[in-house]
Amino acid sequence: TANMADTEAEGKGKGKPGEMTVEQSEEAEKEQLMVTPKLSLVQQMFMLKREGSSETEKEEATNNLIEAIKAKNMTPFYLYLQANYGIKKDNALEKKMKEANDEELKRLEAAIEDAAENLGGSEIREAHLAKADYLCMIGDKDAAIKAYEETTEKTVSIGQKLDIVFSLIRLGMFYSDNKLVTTNLEQADVLMEAGGDWDRRNRLKVYRGVYSTSIRKFHDATTTFLDTVSTFTSYELMEYRRFVELTVLLSMISLPRVELGKKVVDGPEIQEKLHESPTVKGYLDAFYKCDYSGFFKFLADIDEMLMKDCLLAPHRRFYIREMRIHGYNQLLQSYRSVTLESMAKSFGVSTEFIDKELSHFIAAKRLNCKIDKVAGIVSTNRPDMKNAQYQDTIKKGDLLLNQIQKLSQVVNI
Repeated sequence: TANMADTEAEGKGKGKPGEMTVEQSEEAEKEQLMVTPKLSLVQQMFMLKREGSSETEKEEATNNLIEAIKAKNMTPFYLYLQANYGIKKDNALEKKMKEANDEELKRLEAAIEDAAENLGGSEIREAHLAKADYLCMIGDKDAAIKAYEETTEKTVSIGQKLDIVFSLIRLGMFYSDNKLVTTNLEQADVLMEAGGDWDRRNRLKVYRGVYSTSIRKFHDATTTFLDTVSTFTSYELMEYRRFVELTVLLSMISLPRVELGKKVVDGPEIQEKLHESPTVKGYLDAFYKCDYSGFFKFLADIDEMLMKDCLLAPHRRFYIREMRIHGYNQLLQSYRSVTLESMAKSFGVSTEFIDKELSHFIAAKRLNCKIDKVAGIVSTNRPDMKNAQYQDTIKKGDLLLNQIQKLSQVVNI
């Protein structure tokens, strides 16, 4: 058990022989991040409930979940899956795991009592944290939240408080509890202002990026991911390869072409890892190099990938539609006019398909062009940005003047 002083300043001094300092204790807690809870199981739950999953995929997901449950005696999580995912109940397994949980919790409670009677404040805190981590690991959400709150009350170090907040964010992600996630992201911001270290600041950026992705704030997620791509350490959330894939996919929908080239296509950290993901690499290269036929082929592969990704699946249709628009816009920006036949050939589709696609996006005011169906030509209408800015300024100025007039009627200056 760590023997730390009750204050962070004192804890930074040397401990007794064989005892851990604050820094050593915090390193041990970072290692625990990999354990509580196991977020890779979220993907298995998604595959189990996804409408398009084959029986083989569902069976594989079920087996993976049961294997993880048995390995850690995750009784509360097992009950949750029975109630929400149709996992069959095994009375013998449930009884065995419940007994193991009761025995371990009894041991942890005894450790808390012993620390309270015989040891100092830091040991009491460590004993409470051990109980909270165990409850989080087995999937007992409500009990874990309560235990973490009790541990926070006994915690002085800003870094250790942040680690508890990170655990609560992960617990919220595990159970898709957005309120728990947002509440603790806000709490993490407050703690960072009070003195969070460099490593935890980077970690928080990744956590926030993952949450931003889940609520379709792709531009915000792109910014945070690109900031941390060279310093990524949040392996408790995902593997680095998946992080790079997410960064590339979101950058392509969020960044202008020049920034995409500078930060992603020419980004050494991204390119170093991207060779492990040939589909995503081919997709990026085809888009950036204006190989539109290849881009559309890879886009079909990306569509299939997104279908099976628990984080991006809810946004799949939006993402694919926006990337098609990006592709059309990129080609049209190079020409004043282009034939439908030539454009269809560039994208490797039929003239009828491209005509229907462009008509739909033009009607929705997503493409600045018009189609001459008789001549079979697409003419671009490049927006006059200066005139648009002028009109926008006039409009906002009128609104401001109206607000000032209303205010002057209420306030006697």
